[in-house]
Amino acid sequence: MKKTSTRLADGRELIYYDLRDDTVRDAVDRRPLDRTVTSSEIRRDPLLGDSVAVASHRQGRTYHPPADECPLCPTHGDRLSEIPDSSYDVVVFENRFPSLAGDSGRCEVVCFTPEHDASFAGLTEEQARLVLDAWTDRTAELSHLPSVEQVFCFENRGPEIGVTLGHPHGQIYAYPFTTPRTALMLRSLAAHKAATGGQNLFDAVLERELAGERVVLEGEHWAAFVPYAAHWPYEVHLYPKRRVPDLLALDEAARTEFPQVYLELLRRFDRIFDTRDGGGDPVDEPPTPYIAAWHQAPFGALAEFDGVTRDDFALHLELFTIRRTSGKLKFLAGSESGMSVFINDVPPERAAERLREVASS
Repeated sequence: MKKTSTRLADGRELIYYDLRDDTVRDAVDRRPLDRTVTSSEIRRDPLLGDSVAVASHRQGRTYHPPADECPLCPTHGDRLSEIPDSSYDVVVFENRFPSLAGDSGRCEVVCFTPEHDASFAGLTEEQARLVLDAWTDRTAELSHLPSVEQVFCFENRGPEIGVTLGHPHGQIYAYPFTTPRTALMLRSLAAHKAATGGQNLFDAVLERELAGERVVLEGEHWAAFVPYAAHWPYEVHLYPKRRVPDLLALDEAARTEFPQVYLELLRRFDRIFDTRDGGGDPVDEPPTPYIAAWHQAPFGALAEFDGVTRDDFALHLELFTIRRTSGKLKFLAGSESGMSVFINDVPPERAAERLREVASS
């Protein structure tokens, strides 16, 4: 992998990640952009104890542009975009409309491929490995920023999820605090460690799932399963079999196998809702909308979590869709949005069975 860092016309950082070591990236951003001005502010809820990012400048962000005006495609001739070069393998840049900025953290965009109509599932294993390497590098770099406590790499896919740019891409949020979801895991981890004389809760969960009926696929170094208490109709957790706290700690064997397992998982997600008409012919179904979210240990102190260290945390990826059946979405209504109590319409055992049925050829 070759890494080349440059600056856009408004001063934001842009980084090319290339498969070839001899690739030269010297294109200049020719757009007449003013310096980026943001208004991100973190406010803490005194009742719930969580934090909210207030970012009014995001109201003006780019919203569903036509394909020939996509800001994530490479620059071609006079059609200028966020990527100054006419091609790229993987590129990462500071978000022009960030939710977090300055002392409130940082937001970045990760473009997986220059092909506008592609998807992560359509990448080659070599391309997917390059994305993994980019995620890892950005996690390392962002963890050194004084305002950053946790790094979150994720992909939103599909307009149903709220994606406003159709080009295949993900994001990285660098938070100035430990996120509420992670804090819940750490508290459960601490309680289990105290109750069992030091045993690890993540290890116990993985061991139980691998011995059960909800395993979707399993490699030598990775395992994917539908969790016992899945919140979403189709939700899969992907764990490295050797517990590590973050992407940086993955060994070469796990990095090599990851693209095989993850691409297979994404392709199965695209087959979940395949249907056929009365004549047995396939009926077109929009691509499965999903969120893919990496959970990594925070880089800040964990003193408040009763003896838990970073090494007790288990890196894992959660992949889920808000579609519950063909043509129907799972909405977060009163119980979910008002009380954070999820109601799942699809039994996790049936979801796992379905994901095994649709193994790609």
